[in-house]
Amino acid sequence: MADLEVDKVEKEFPSRAEPLKVLRGVSLRLSAGENLAVVGPSGSGKSTLLHIIGALDSPTAGTVSLNGQNPFSLPEQQLARWRNDNIGFIFQDHHLLPQLSVVENVLLPAVAHGAVSGADRDRAEELVDAVGLGSRRDHRPAELSGGERQRAAVARALLRKPPLVLADEPTGSLDEENAAAVARLLLKLQADGMLIVVTHSGELAGMLGRRATFSGGTLHEPTEKA
Repeated sequence: MADLEVDKVEKEFPSRAEPLKVLRGVSLRLSAGENLAVVGPSGSGKSTLLHIIGALDSPTAGTVSLNGQNPFSLPEQQLARWRNDNIGFIFQDHHLLPQLSVVENVLLPAVAHGAVSGADRDRAEELVDAVGLGSRRDHRPAELSGGERQRAAVARALLRKPPLVLADEPTGSLDEENAAAVARLLLKLQADGMLIVVTHSGELAGMLGRRATFSGGTLHEPTEKA
């Protein structure tokens, strides 16, 4: 059994005429150590799929299971904790808090659990070093380059050692050199877990082990990587 199972997921949104169907029976399987690039035109439903897999939104039909747990069966408070423990999110916009330092931003997922422990701080500092920001750990986002801010976002997503990281256009706002550096870091640091990346970048998609194309509300993956 795969660690992540998405089975016949559908999503529709109300509209004036008839419901707008964005996802039409999407299914995928992913196991620990695997990564997947999802490509396709803008507006095809790629981000909607990530939001459902990450339990930020619920499906109209179908199921999602991560390590045997259906997150949508949980009460809202438990769901928020489950999401914080099991999913790491990285977006095109880093969403760092401007008033906090690099280390403090990386520690944010631990704050949701109450007091930050010494182990949390050690983990944050290890990750900050791992993404090459050790000399800038006390800097605030405004003092960092775009590539540095996105590297901090990668470290934050990995703080709780989530089994699944979801990245939505994580290198879309970066130049080619910084994009490649962030992609390599993400693949290295999440090598033992699962990673799904939505991207328009053929270069980034080519770095991942699997590649699927989104079109017509469905996901198409060739039997062999092109």
